[in-house]
Amino acid sequence: MTVNSGRTDGDSWGPGSSVGATATMVAVSRALASQGPDALLHDPLAEPLVRAVGLDPFIRMIDGEITLEDDPLLRREAMNEQITVRTRFFDDFFTGATGAGIRQAVILAAGLDTRAYRLSWPDDMVVYEIDQPQVIDFKTGTLTVLGVTPTADRRPIGVDLRNDWPKALRWHGFDVNQPTAWIAEGLLVYLPAEAQDRLFDSIAALSAPGSRVATEHFPDPAGFSGERAQRLSERWSRLGFDLNMSDLIFHGERSSVIEYLTAQGWDVTAHSARQMYEHNGFEFPEDEMAAAFGEMSYVAATLE
Repeated sequence: MTVNSGRTDGDSWGPGSSVGATATMVAVSRALASQGPDALLHDPLAEPLVRAVGLDPFIRMIDGEITLEDDPLLRREAMNEQITVRTRFFDDFFTGATGAGIRQAVILAAGLDTRAYRLSWPDDMVVYEIDQPQVIDFKTGTLTVLGVTPTADRRPIGVDLRNDWPKALRWHGFDVNQPTAWIAEGLLVYLPAEAQDRLFDSIAALSAPGSRVATEHFPDPAGFSGERAQRLSERWSRLGFDLNMSDLIFHGERSSVIEYLTAQGWDVTAHSARQMYEHNGFEFPEDEMAAAFGEMSYVAATLE
C-alpha cells in the first residue's frame, strides 16, 4: 500500500497519506498501549479513529494480526513503553499548566491527538487544535459521528503551519493577553529549518508572561536520514506500507530548540529519553532503540 509522497513547499495530506500517515501510526501506538487489563495508557478514542482512517495494515496491528516481535523498535512492549513515555510527558505538561492557572492551550500539528476529549480540563478551558484542513475535518467529523464530546471548549483550526496560522488562531478567539500552554509533539522534523524558527518566533510573539511550551529535541536531525531512515522504511514495508521516512522530513542544519528558546527568554528544562523511561518505571533498552532515541530530550519551557 503506497501512502508516501515526497515533500514540496505547498504539499498537503490527510490522515492516511504522507506525514498524516505517521500521525495515524502514533494513534495506533496509543491504541495498542491502551489495550488489555494492564494497559499503560487510557486513550479509548485512538482505536476508533485509526479504524475510521481505514488503512488495513494499521487495523491489522490493532487486531493483533500483524506483530513484529523480532524487531527492537516495533515489538509490542517496546512500542507501548515508547508511546507511554511520550504521551504521559505531554499529558503531564498540560496538567501542570492548568494547575498553574493557564486556561488556553494550543496543540500544534494535532493529528489524531485526543487530549481535548480525554483529559480532565478545568471548566473554563479553551483548547485550540491546528493541523492540515483534511486532518482537522476528518477527526472532527469522525468523533462527532461517534457521539463524543470534548471535555474543554475545543476550537479546531484547519491551516498549514507553514502559512499564517497566528492570524487564524486569533480569528478563532485566541487571547494574546492570557498565558498559553503550547505543545509541538512529533512535529519539528516535518518542518523546514526556517519554518521551525518562525514557529517559535510566532509562539513567543503570541505568548503572555507565564506561558509554557513543550516539544522534543533531537540533537542530530540527520539521524532520520541515511541508513537509519532506510531501516525505518524497511520496517514500514514489513507492515505493508510504501513509506520512506527520509522523504517525509526536511533535511539540513536547523536551530537547537533548547538554545533557540533560551535565547528568546524562555526558562528551559530538558529531560533525556533515558531519564523519562526511568521516571515511568521502564528500563531503557540498550539496543537499536538507544541508537534511535537515546540522545533525544523532552523539553518544557516557561516564559518569564
